[in-house]
Amino acid sequence: MNLLITGYTGFVGTHIINNFKAETLIGLDITHGINVSQHYDWESIHHLPDTDVIIHLAGKAHDTSNTTSPELYYEINLGLTETIFEYFIKSSAKVFIFFSSVKAVADTVIGEYLTEDAIKNPLTPYGQSKLAAEKFILKQDIPEGKKVYILRPAMIHGPGNKGNLNLLFSLIQKGVPYPLGAFQNERSYTSVENLLYIINRLLEGEIPSDVYNICDDTPLSTIEVVQMIYDSLEKKHKTLNIPQSIVKMIAHIGDIIRLPLNSERLRKLTDSYMVSNDKIKEALSIASLPIESRKGMRRTIRSFTID
Repeated sequence: MNLLITGYTGFVGTHIINNFKAETLIGLDITHGINVSQHYDWESIHHLPDTDVIIHLAGKAHDTSNTTSPELYYEINLGLTETIFEYFIKSSAKVFIFFSSVKAVADTVIGEYLTEDAIKNPLTPYGQSKLAAEKFILKQDIPEGKKVYILRPAMIHGPGNKGNLNLLFSLIQKGVPYPLGAFQNERSYTSVENLLYIINRLLEGEIPSDVYNICDDTPLSTIEVVQMIYDSLEKKHKTLNIPQSIVKMIAHIGDIIRLPLNSERLRKLTDSYMVSNDKIKEALSIASLPIESRKGMRRTIRSFTID
């Protein structure tokens, strides 16, 4: 099997390269990474060798500081998707996997769980650009014999992960009490190990082309994740129950003067956002994913102590 990965130098791409065996690993990215057989940039897309599978990871991630222009999200998340998908249609590749996001559907979950058929109402340029890329793919005529998968993962975590989990770990490691104890929530996460399992099953099985939510089986509260961090550091739990109104006021100030805590980051840490993965499990004919939610999160947190 020959495998082409766009955005292969990123977090997910690195894990795919390190965990999948292929006759040829072709990397397409703006920067040159390691552990691929061949590297290409986007200007060389018409000179790519034949491949069996294309995994499209390249994109502009959500900027929680809100400094990225909406046009840049569309230029990258929609524009690159149009380019690589048009190549896929003309190529000999049989499988195309596009990494979208649950944020292409909604920034806030209406009801208990977000499902694939929820009404789409993304509020951010990031989510809107991902949804635009999905719509572009879904309106194309797919030649017989080719399969197309659109994956909408909840927040992916694992060794090498950067983001809010690292921020939490760093603050707790420095002895800063967790200040958001007054907020109660439940959020879905995606262990990179479960993600790799799903990709492998898509590549080797007869799973129908479709749009699939991706997440671990059990949501976790941020308080529970914080407790895991304290346990990994063998520190006494220190949680402050600052009134929510005060925390939200501080976050609003952070929007203006760019504090570590702003409204977007607060929402990610404290809002409930539970995602259903029933559709992908039904397609894979499994009752549960191989890595239990808490076990996967603990593995990620332990990796921070090694870094």
